[in-house]
Amino acid sequence: MLLSFLHFVPSFAGPEIHGKTLKVIVNANRHGPYLGLVIPNLFELSPLLQHPSYKPTNLTIDFAGRRFRFATIGGVKVVSVMTGLGMLNAGITTQLLLSLFKVKGIVHYGIAGNANPSLNIGDVAIPKHWSHSALWSWQRYGKGHKDELPLEANGDYTRDIGYIKFADYATNVSKCKNNNNLLNNVWYQPEEIFPVDGTPEQRQHAFWVPVDSSYYKLSEQLEGLVLEKCINSTTCLSPPPKVTRVARGTSASIYVDNAAYRDFLHDKFNISPVEMESAAVALVAYQQRVPFITFRALSDLAGGGSAHSNEADLFTPLAANNSVAVVVAFVKLLGQSKVF
Repeated sequence: MLLSFLHFVPSFAGPEIHGKTLKVIVNANRHGPYLGLVIPNLFELSPLLQHPSYKPTNLTIDFAGRRFRFATIGGVKVVSVMTGLGMLNAGITTQLLLSLFKVKGIVHYGIAGNANPSLNIGDVAIPKHWSHSALWSWQRYGKGHKDELPLEANGDYTRDIGYIKFADYATNVSKCKNNNNLLNNVWYQPEEIFPVDGTPEQRQHAFWVPVDSSYYKLSEQLEGLVLEKCINSTTCLSPPPKVTRVARGTSASIYVDNAAYRDFLHDKFNISPVEMESAAVALVAYQQRVPFITFRALSDLAGGGSAHSNEADLFTPLAANNSVAVVVAFVKLLGQSKVF
């Protein structure tokens, strides 16, 4: 019988947990459970640490290159950790958090690019579903949408989700009925997942990962929250930023600053925020059956095209502050509710 660290002590595949560190972790868990706060980068973490509602304890645990900070927000016990950039860092860090500590829910937040023309810089988007949009089957030149992919018959790859055809994005081409591109087509693929309540080594698949339904319903109460709109006395956003629930967000270890791909993601998949970590957090939490939700403040129109281009350099601090404001408000709501 395999025993989980959440109830006993860790059986942990990774860096060895030395005696002193193990004692500190065990003692921390005696004071749990906690709400896990997962943050991509320092510029998104710092506003949280400086927020007046964030009350740090004297406990910080460094392990495996990560720093776990313990605090309370509105009376809710939280443990926060910074992941670093990209899907791999986010996935590893989230699994470390869940393997080491008694965590009964995860809140992930940060900034993002915007693919939704109905949203604006500074808005905070709360997607109901997340996908990882960089797991591909890249089809060889000469094959088309009616041709079976390699290993498709085995269930390894699928044409069910859709594809992007590079020839559709050629420029300086006119009156050409058979425009082709050697890059051909890329087919989007679901992740293989192995949920804790599933059978080991028997894969399942997931492309759209849902956030926790109770968390999502609770987040509706945030939609009237007043957010920052000015970065200084002369530069303000119009219309003022808002909090809004949306259908979908997507992640990949790719910084998207391309208008054509941005529009494709929105038109094909109804994507709003585009960024680099949330789907990894979602996939880990989903497989571990831990409730989670993500808040992403829009810092730029991915690929430009607004009056504020290039927006990311200018509005990242404001977006980071807005994401923290929403997270703090959500944690307080969570503490007052019967959900947590």
